[in-house]
Amino acid sequence: MTKILLIGKSGRIDCIADALARSSSSKKLFAISEINNPGLIKKAKVELGSTKNVAFIEDYARKIKADFAIVGPEEPLATGVVDVLSELGIPCIGPTKSLTQIESSKSFTRELVAKYNIPGNPKYKVFRNTEGLEAYLRKIGEFVVKPDGLTGGKGVKIYKEHLHSIKEALMYCTSFLEKQTPVIIEERLDGEEFSLQSFCDGKHVVDMVVVQDHKRLSEGDTGPNTGGMGSYSCKDHCLPFLSKEIIQEASQITSAVARALSNELGEKYKGILYGGFIVTKDGLRLLEYNARFGDPEVMNVLSILKTDFIDICKSIINETLDQIPLEFEKQATVCKYLVPEGYPTNPIKDVPIDINFDSLINNKLKIYYGAVDQRQNKKYLTGSRAIAFVGIGNDLEEAERLVEKTISKIKGPLYHRKDIGTRALIQKRVEHMKKILK
Repeated sequence: MTKILLIGKSGRIDCIADALARSSSSKKLFAISEINNPGLIKKAKVELGSTKNVAFIEDYARKIKADFAIVGPEEPLATGVVDVLSELGIPCIGPTKSLTQIESSKSFTRELVAKYNIPGNPKYKVFRNTEGLEAYLRKIGEFVVKPDGLTGGKGVKIYKEHLHSIKEALMYCTSFLEKQTPVIIEERLDGEEFSLQSFCDGKHVVDMVVVQDHKRLSEGDTGPNTGGMGSYSCKDHCLPFLSKEIIQEASQITSAVARALSNELGEKYKGILYGGFIVTKDGLRLLEYNARFGDPEVMNVLSILKTDFIDICKSIINETLDQIPLEFEKQATVCKYLVPEGYPTNPIKDVPIDINFDSLINNKLKIYYGAVDQRQNKKYLTGSRAIAFVGIGNDLEEAERLVEKTISKIKGPLYHRKDIGTRALIQKRVEHMKKILK
């Protein structure tokens, strides 16, 4: 009997639990979550508590005698949960606090990539004070401001879109610099983005299926950035605007970054390295790295994973990823998130929703709960992305149709993007890429 401890509260951890539950291994799942996630409580014994309280997590892991742990979100990684569990002799799928800098510090990542001559960096400069800042903003042209640290995908501001003048950009930068938080100024890149998530065992890097996420709240890629409104992957494990060569290039960058991390910090990276990339007229560029699965991208890849997920976890721990064949179904996937009205800036909270999906779940439709709290017999919205629906089909049209057929019937103070995974939106992306590469 393998005892597995999950740490997290979102749709991502529900999806991870589902992949573990499908394993043929004898196992028992435990979870530390800040809410009674309705999906998670059906798959694991849930202990309510802070996912950033290291002492609490340490005590619980010791109590249940966990064989290994999987850390879902970035915050526990950045607070050193893996370091503490490792000291207890509990291996983790997730990097140490030091290695998590690849996500928790954008300046660390840019400077690491530059130091080790890894391709992919855009033009950028890190500022730790205002000296030379205004001159650089005026010189670089179109730019993006990225505060260092974890901002939940909502701290990045684009010149002429969110920041309408140099003066406004200076004020935004200064608000962080005054708190001793560095800011990174990068050239604004025009292109199409994609996510490549990879398993790492400290020696080997094995890639998952490429996915495209949709950060914008509203249809047609408009509105504010969110944690991610949905995503899709294709049957051929490529994307309509990508070449196999570009995917291979991204894979090589991730492998080089994993090696650089080990060389720089003297530690083995064990867990997920998730690269956000963009294809531009000047080639492939690296947007960022995350130290965990993407949400929603995890749902596209784990929903079609053929290889036993517990076997993958054990191979990461034992540094034998090269010995396990990683297989995914040759199927397309479309994920759409239901979010509460007002998300992301002023979402409604503590509103009960009368929804029961148990009879709908099958091998073609997966449902993962996020920011929903089960209180006795009712489910309550807690303010963030609520429920993810994943359709699995022989092509994108079938996968998208399966999701939309179900999600469109749901009533209540909820919203979703109808256009994710549709032929029209994907064609728009393809045409955009053609225009850029002319």
